[in-house]
Amino acid sequence: MQTESHQNQPQQETGEIGETKPAIPQEVRIWDIPTRLFHWSLISLVVVSCYTGLTGGFYEMDWHMKSGYGILTLVLFRILWGIIGTHYAQFREFLPGPSQIKRHLTTALKKPYQRAGHNPLGALNIFVILITLLVQTITGLFANDDIFTEGPLAGKVSYETSRWLTGIHEINIWVLAGLVTMHLLAIALHQFHFRDNLVKAMLTGKKKAKAIQVPLTLFREIILGAVTFACSALVVYLVITY
Repeated sequence: MQTESHQNQPQQETGEIGETKPAIPQEVRIWDIPTRLFHWSLISLVVVSCYTGLTGGFYEMDWHMKSGYGILTLVLFRILWGIIGTHYAQFREFLPGPSQIKRHLTTALKKPYQRAGHNPLGALNIFVILITLLVQTITGLFANDDIFTEGPLAGKVSYETSRWLTGIHEINIWVLAGLVTMHLLAIALHQFHFRDNLVKAMLTGKKKAKAIQVPLTLFREIILGAVTFACSALVVYLVITY
């Protein structure tokens, strides 16, 4: 007599005989707490920096520099978190190769990306934004407006070098604006074309995906995230004070 060894095993859903239905995307928590806090904090500080930088004024420029220090801290944190952070926050997980980008381009407007994590184009855009922000904040440390504001490291280089870096700082902000615009358009595409609410996903950490291989651990998120952020803040403090 045959035993029912598979009685308690999960069964695959089937359609026609010999066919297996595709896995149904389910809402799972992918984005960890540090990544979400980084995301919304960065948006807030970039808005402050853009407003104060474009309006000028002694009071505004004081806040412009402070927000710049905050952005640099966050960018350093994200770089470290992309190396030692949780699975889907790591660069090795979401940075795409040329073949992945090419394959995604053929379906980008046809169907939403259903794997856990960033889609290839979104991941590439985020990585370039991080590099652009790093350039923006570092050049800001050496910038000099020839009026009443200069970065904390402007005196460490020659006047000509400071002015050259200031020029990069003034041009690079428009590169950043273009990248952010592309990012917002991609979010709008997912929201209105695919009915995929990415803003909600970055608030809750949950995203519809076919599978998630690595569950998040709250303890690792909080402790490791806090230590990583503290190290980033210490680096920035030492740079601007020494």
